[in-house]
Amino acid sequence: MAHEFRIEREVVLPASPEQVFAAVTEGTAGWMFPTPPADPNDPSPDNPVQTWDPPHHLAVRQDGPDGWFNALEHIIEARDGGTAVVRYVHSGIMTDDWESQYDGASKHTDFYLHSLAEYLQHFAGMPVTYVATEGPESSGAPGSFARLAPALGIAEAASAGDAVALNIPGIGRIDAVIDYRNEWFLGLRSADTLYRFYGRDSFGATVDAAHHVFGREVNAEAEAAAWQEWLEGVYA
Repeated sequence: MAHEFRIEREVVLPASPEQVFAAVTEGTAGWMFPTPPADPNDPSPDNPVQTWDPPHHLAVRQDGPDGWFNALEHIIEARDGGTAVVRYVHSGIMTDDWESQYDGASKHTDFYLHSLAEYLQHFAGMPVTYVATEGPESSGAPGSFARLAPALGIAEAASAGDAVALNIPGIGRIDAVIDYRNEWFLGLRSADTLYRFYGRDSFGATVDAAHHVFGREVNAEAEAAAWQEWLEGVYA
């Protein structure tokens, strides 16, 4: 059965409205995942852009059969101190296991918006390489994400702000700080990378990794393969 949903958030970001608008229209690979750049001048009837008012308002919507739709809206306003407040609305229609889908989408929203703030504060506008890999099927078993931090060498008591040192075969040593941690997600920030780990076992999927590498040459395919091998070893 289909259910309509609506996820709303309001966050203050460490950037100007212009920087925020650029991040959500052109720079999504730096904090979420790569998406096609929004083009308000595309004459196609399938163009998802509904509202284009830089740098204050962006609304996009995709429609499908039987009333299905997926819509995103960002309303951006300047605040004192070079910051901006963003009202974010994600709405649409979910089908099948909609309660699990909604729970997962809501929790992912919080993590993505946090990653957006980290990107804007530390890496805004820098060239980025997106490196992503899915965990093996075995990582989809409930409770699998709890095994990830110990495998990285991160103590159970470690929390946001704590420094960590990782050694990943095929990647090497990583010196980073924890910038986000809860029972569903783990975020680490190094001098040139946002490392993101997703405990999607809680939402019927696998434990995945997606990293954002800034300002340096990187072989995305080789790094993804190294992380894939590491994840397969953790969940063998």
